[in-house]
Amino acid sequence: MSDSYELENNAIDGEDEMGSVKHSLTQVLIASLLVSDSRFTIFSELSLDISQHDLSKYRLGIKDEIKPDVCAYLNAPVIPDEEDDLLKVAQMPDLAIEILSPRQSVSYLIRKINAYFAAGVRSCWLVLPANKYIAVYSQPNHYKNFDVQHDTDLVDDVMDIHLPIAKMFR
Repeated sequence: MSDSYELENNAIDGEDEMGSVKHSLTQVLIASLLVSDSRFTIFSELSLDISQHDLSKYRLGIKDEIKPDVCAYLNAPVIPDEEDDLLKVAQMPDLAIEILSPRQSVSYLIRKINAYFAAGVRSCWLVLPANKYIAVYSQPNHYKNFDVQHDTDLVDDVMDIHLPIAKMFR
């Protein structure tokens, strides 16, 4: 799938709004495992304000916001007293997770992961539901592979996370 296809056919500024059964289920399973760790506050599809970062070199087709499938904060964003809610959050998460959907390319998500690191995210996961595979990135281009056939636990050393990988997929 070409980058131009992604940019022309994604609904909002390069963000893929076309999920799938596997994508959605994997997102919920991973979030539910992470939410059981009281250190983290977990969000899905949270819009992150990247207007203060120049991420144009990553060719994502986005301007002012980026949206991970799942993200985790050690110190959750605070909604100011004068606000009911926040539409975009300037505080970057500690962990950003991207789950490949049928209309995305892996190269697009890798560029997105590199952009997260440039914006201050500490750890990123790239999840391929069809392969039951997760790459845990500790920095751009540095990752450890985990899959259901070869591993019992996913380990994220940066975030000190140890989770049973089989429970992330069905």
